[in-house]
This record gives sequence, C-alpha cells and structure tokens, in this order.
Amino acid sequence: MTMNVEVLRGPDTVATATYARLFHALSDESRLAILQHLSLGEHRVRDLVEHMGFAQSTISKHLSCLRECGLVTVRTEGRASWFALAEPELLAELLRGAEGLLEATGSQVMLCRQLLRHRPGGRAR
Repeated sequence: MTMNVEVLRGPDTVATATYARLFHALSDESRLAILQHLSLGEHRVRDLVEHMGFAQSTISKHLSCLRECGLVTVRTEGRASWFALAEPELLAELLRGAEGLLEATGSQVMLCRQLLRHRPGGRAR
C-alpha cells in the first residue's frame, strides 16, 4: 500500500493563507464591481466614484485591498493616479473557472447564502 507523502505532512499553511487572502480580496461584491470597471481600462478613483456611486473613501479602501493582493496596479500621471488590472488575462481565466464552478454548484451556493440569512444573528455576506 502506497501512502501519499503530502497527506502525511498536512496542508501547506503558507499556500493556504496566500489563497485565503486572494479569495478574501475577491469575496466582496464592491471589489468585484471595481474589477469589472477596470476590465474596461484604466480608471481614476474619481471616475470609479462617479460610475459606481460609492464614496471616495470606500473606493480607495477597496483599491488598497486589491493593490495589496497584486490584482490592481497604479500609474501616476501628474497629480492623477490611474488604476488598472495587474493581470487581466489571468483574472479573466480565474473568473471563467469560477463561472464553471458556479454552473456546477449554483444551487448549493444559493443554499449557502440562505443558511447564513436564517442563522440566528447571522447575515449573508
């Protein structure tokens, strides 16, 4: 009988934490909306505020999170900062994979949100 050595060692905690931070950045609806806007091209914070109707501080907070995760880059031009997707092709590939997973598990994803809504003191995120 052959044992998988990886199973004996346990999970790679560094990799797990890294994935968790990436998926945390992608777990917020506002950040996903910002990424959608940036998929159309570079935007300034002011542009995103106008397009999305969020407060400047909210947009800046989300952009900071996305920059920390390496999903967004910033280019300074004079006094303006232009934000863009860091790896648009890779992000599109990840989202296509997520779409496939949602197709396969869509009803389960909705069930998960329903359970959060009905948990005492809980709310859907």
